[in-house]
Amino acid sequence: MDFNNLYIQIIVRLFLAIIIGGLIGYEREYKQRPAGFRTHILVCIGAATISIIQEVAVHDMTKQIAANPALVSSLKVDIGRMGAQVITGVGFLGAGTIIHEKGSVRGLTTAASIWTVACIGLAIGLGYYFLSIAAAVGVFLVLVSLKRFEVKFLDKNKTIKIELQYLNNRFVQKAERLFNARSIEVTCVSFTTDEELNYHKAFYTLSTPLSIYPSSLIQDLCTIEEIISVKEYEEE
Repeated sequence: MDFNNLYIQIIVRLFLAIIIGGLIGYEREYKQRPAGFRTHILVCIGAATISIIQEVAVHDMTKQIAANPALVSSLKVDIGRMGAQVITGVGFLGAGTIIHEKGSVRGLTTAASIWTVACIGLAIGLGYYFLSIAAAVGVFLVLVSLKRFEVKFLDKNKTIKIELQYLNNRFVQKAERLFNARSIEVTCVSFTTDEELNYHKAFYTLSTPLSIYPSSLIQDLCTIEEIISVKEYEEE
């Protein structure tokens, strides 16, 4: 850091932390993940601030030792200790974004992005601009571009959303047996009742093998006597 322009350097680094944290956070916010735009910005700013503190502390210690060499054995500063604590602490924040639901784990990518943003923030605070920008571009490409590759070539399951109209709750166990027999995982389900029209609805989000087509699944569900109708739906 150019300590002759300390305040300018601090502003530049914190501004870059906001830009990079916001860029990655926007992608997570757009995907409606548990940690989004503001969270990533705050993590990046915090990590950059710690790095700036470390660098300034080392500079101050060096000046004091240069002015009074007798202090060389008593004044010590570890430039890596505070950064290591940031990485450890962000791990707990990342753990909070991981959701365990019906046997499936969600939020790992967001937790990893938070941890990576903290690392980038440390690099920004230390003045490694090229490394910071290159890492940010890499992270953004992984989150955006590789997601399409993953869905096309690596994902073994697909998501189907269906809406059921039913007479009574006895259909639930029969539907679960049908799902289990076809290796279908229920990732989310909700129920509603319209008292005026006297009917019930259930909304299922299912993770199904690629070999299962929605039309065939709907036909199978329609064979359950308590179910009146089944159709696919998309959330607005």
